[in-house]
Amino acid sequence: MTKLPAALLALACSLACSLACPPASAQQPAPPVFPLWPDGAPGAESQHGEPEKLTDGAYVSNVHDPSLTVLRADARHANGASVVVVPGGGHRMLVFQNEGMLAGRYLNRMGVTAFVLKYRLARDTGSPARYSIEGDASADLRRAVRWVRAHAGEYGIDPQRIGVMGFSAGGELVTLVADHPAPAVPARDALDRVDGRPDFQVLVYPGPLGVPAKAVQAAPPAFLVAGSRDECCMAPALDLYRQLTGAGVSAELHLYAGTGHAFNLGQRGERISLQHWPDRLHDWLADGGWLIARNGARNGTHAPEGVPAP
Repeated sequence: MTKLPAALLALACSLACSLACPPASAQQPAPPVFPLWPDGAPGAESQHGEPEKLTDGAYVSNVHDPSLTVLRADARHANGASVVVVPGGGHRMLVFQNEGMLAGRYLNRMGVTAFVLKYRLARDTGSPARYSIEGDASADLRRAVRWVRAHAGEYGIDPQRIGVMGFSAGGELVTLVADHPAPAVPARDALDRVDGRPDFQVLVYPGPLGVPAKAVQAAPPAFLVAGSRDECCMAPALDLYRQLTGAGVSAELHLYAGTGHAFNLGQRGERISLQHWPDRLHDWLADGGWLIARNGARNGTHAPEGVPAP
């Protein structure tokens, strides 16, 4: 065997390493994170600045400073739509990767800019503070919608195409914000005066809290998905769907046979139908006009128009 000269061998090794290990500058930067209350959330000022707890690189707890992680759609196909993603976790923790970041990245592929919410956890037994679901956690989501709407121009998004997408416990917060009247509380700052109502809602195996809803007549269009064997969350999804359609609200429901809870984006298990449920969401968003820039711009002057049914 012919041996390579030492200098040539070193060059070959260096080239191979450079291809296999790109420089740090070529790696994707961490997405930006913005606190919803820079000076501390109402009632949580004493815990302001306390670090969160991350377990197994995927589950977040000890949340006292609610925040949004921004995942911008690629400018080459961004369409101006946006979604606040609300992970589940039983209000004890946040399933931040599978029900947060992965969902946001999937929305990015549709041209939708995603904002992944970290909210205060009412059942986090390791937390020194005690929060409520109906009060504190839902206030965090309502504040998130206001934050996105207030920053719409900065991110090239349409202030009339802001949706919310909640998984399990996060779905409960979506219901409390989208399908219930907003509480009458004094505004603390200018952001509190911005409209906190989402334009559409996506509920993924939503929990029972908030069903029946109290303001369905004014609820935004809804997409609901759950498993038919989900003892926790099939019934709430079905009941909310019936309530919304009974009030004349546009709603679509998918129940998957032989399926339980927490199927995420369909990556768990081998059921073909589950792997494709996000495609049904894509179809619904497209048919509803949510992925189409209005008047040739991202911030047109009239509400989105869906595709007419036959």
